[in-house]
Amino acid sequence: MRILDTDTCIEILRGNRTVIERRAAVLDVVVTTWVTAAELYFGAAVSKAPDGNRTVVDDFLQSTAAIDMDFRAARTFGEIKALLQRRGEMVPDADLLIGAIALARAATLITGNSRHFARMPGLQCEDWIHP
Repeated sequence: MRILDTDTCIEILRGNRTVIERRAAVLDVVVTTWVTAAELYFGAAVSKAPDGNRTVVDDFLQSTAAIDMDFRAARTFGEIKALLQRRGEMVPDADLLIGAIALARAATLITGNSRHFARMPGLQCEDWIHP
């Protein structure tokens, strides 16, 4: 399973051909998370054209499932947040949630921010934005 991070979804919505072609070429299941869906709707709401952008997000999420948080991901979130806090390497909660969901499902996170997510032990990342 591949999970699209928010930045990758935004590139798809902006029509980045490289990212779109990469997604089309993947034979694995490609999804996103409810966290990314919420971030995309926030971006639409604060944009210059909220109604049109909300429709774009709606259409995108009709074609890409958004998976939920479960107890295994919640536990992973708590453990990784505590670890990063001890190390002084905090990551925003939204990113921790996305990473924890990917870890709990043994999925690869597709993100342009691999260095940021590299703080999360065991998380596999691919960058389709900056290949």
